[in-house]
Amino acid sequence: MSVKNDHTYMALALEEARSAEIRDEVPIGAIIVDPATGDIIARASNRTIEHSDPTAHAEILAIREACAQTNSQRIPNYDLYVTLEPCTMCAGAISFARINRLIYAAPDPKGGAIDNGAKFFDQPTCHHKMEIVAGIEAETASTMLKNYFKKKRS
Repeated sequence: MSVKNDHTYMALALEEARSAEIRDEVPIGAIIVDPATGDIIARASNRTIEHSDPTAHAEILAIREACAQTNSQRIPNYDLYVTLEPCTMCAGAISFARINRLIYAAPDPKGGAIDNGAKFFDQPTCHHKMEIVAGIEAETASTMLKNYFKKKRS
């Protein structure tokens, strides 16, 4: 498999987000990629309602799957693509998993913890810092989320 670019991988994360929306979950999707081969080793979308689990965010579920696939508690050679800026809980999991690179689509001024809020990776107590790329397919991800919540309110 040839190595794809960030937009292609984010499009796959957006597919995961759409699957969450179909299940009436907040449409957030994540994939974990081996950048050396281009292989996707994990994919997930929000399942907090389905699992009755507030920790069942797309990032957490993808990290769990990737760790199971690699039989390791850390996945330092892998990149995480997620459709919304991770929250503090997810940022902690990303740090502990030692993700190589974090790529996210839409910013989350209210609940994000990367470039907003707690700015988790800027804290002196953060154990792991990685390359962070923000804004890939942000408009698409943001529109999907806004439309989801608009439907919920109507």
